[in-house]
Amino acid sequence: QVQLVESGGGTVQAGGSLRLSCAHSGRTFSRYGMGWFRQVPGKEREFVAAISWYGGDTYYADSVKARFTVSRDNAKNTVYLQMNSLKPEDTAVYYCATGPKRIATTVLGDYDAWGQGTQVTVSS
Repeated sequence: QVQLVESGGGTVQAGGSLRLSCAHSGRTFSRYGMGWFRQVPGKEREFVAAISWYGGDTYYADSVKARFTVSRDNAKNTVYLQMNSLKPEDTAVYYCATGPKRIATTVLGDYDAWGQGTQVTVSS
């Protein structure tokens, strides 16, 4: 059974940085695309970033382009989200997701396993 465990969330001032990590276990990590999504209370979960199985393709939501960077280390079964120049509107619970597709996809329904989420709070 696939397990995803996010870490690295916290509270930071606007303009600051955080790096989220997502540790994957339960199937062959390197075969699957990975995604990051976020959700605030009362709103739907929204796409943030995605990376293909080999890391060569990445996609970002327009709201985070040039500020966030997604990467993966297949040897460590871990995907990362480096978040710079954080804004109060980035405040949300951040979730990582995996597979079953190998590609990087922005579609929530394309993922079949999710982590429990990590809270990111950006104060103004």
